[in-house]
Amino acid sequence: MKHKFIIGSRGSELALWQTNYVKATLEKHFPELKLEIKIIKTTGDKMLDVALAKIGDKGLFTKQIETALLNAEIDLAVHSLKDLQTVQPAGLIIGAVSKRELPNDVLISKNYRSIDELPEGAKVATGSLRRKSQLLHYRPDLQVFEIRGNVPTRIKKFEESNLDALILAFAGVHRLNLDAHISQIIPFETMLPAVGQGAMAVELREDDADLKAFLGVLNDAETEVCVNAERSFLRTLEGGCQVPIGANAVLSGDEIYLEGMVGNLNGSVNWREKISGAKGDAEDLGERLARILIAKGANELLEQTREKVENSEETVF
Repeated sequence: MKHKFIIGSRGSELALWQTNYVKATLEKHFPELKLEIKIIKTTGDKMLDVALAKIGDKGLFTKQIETALLNAEIDLAVHSLKDLQTVQPAGLIIGAVSKRELPNDVLISKNYRSIDELPEGAKVATGSLRRKSQLLHYRPDLQVFEIRGNVPTRIKKFEESNLDALILAFAGVHRLNLDAHISQIIPFETMLPAVGQGAMAVELREDDADLKAFLGVLNDAETEVCVNAERSFLRTLEGGCQVPIGANAVLSGDEIYLEGMVGNLNGSVNWREKISGAKGDAEDLGERLARILIAKGANELLEQTREKVENSEETVF
């Protein structure tokens, strides 16, 4: 049995934190393993002066890593689950899903403690159309600006700007010990997270039986059920970071409670629905919730949003 493996990772501080977490967990349980990290630059890492939604979302932060995996240049890859497409490339599988960190988004501000405290017309930065749509639905008076870069870079850009607030995922801020910057953990009632937000995924080749045997120690069954429901919801809507879609699943006993949303760019449309069912039906539940929103007109709404994104001109911080 092979005992030396190469882990592929993006080079950001957060990506390396996540990869080193996976590496340390595997080494703790299997001291005989020899694990190395190989940093791979993705399209999303290279194009930092363009809004994420304008680049397109087909493997934006994963394609080059997955190509290296398929070419056997690396043996496994660690991703933020929310970056993964909902259909794996042929020959690749998700071998483990980590225990989820708090999936909420957070508000970072120099002077204000919450979204409610922001003054009329305040300037808020985010790299996510999902956040923009929900924020403007809640506070249509706000000005929302596009910001790019990894977590520490975004915080630094924000601190050096005239912006009033910045919105990021709690998980990334917390993992990098930057909690002191957090003004508010945004409640789900105001903002649903991205599908899979807060969870890490370990990807490997489908036929790599040696490696597959080790990854059980990383997998969290509760998180896996929840993200399966969310990813099924997203897959049925055929959405990604180009369109405002959010979801959150919670497992209570044997029951899953799933909430999802779709919206438009200016926040004037925000459709949210809830559904629940048995945890064994996670994927079916996600599909059913998506069908409810599709019946309301979600497909047409998302298509209109895609067209507007393609024709928009955003200033990127």
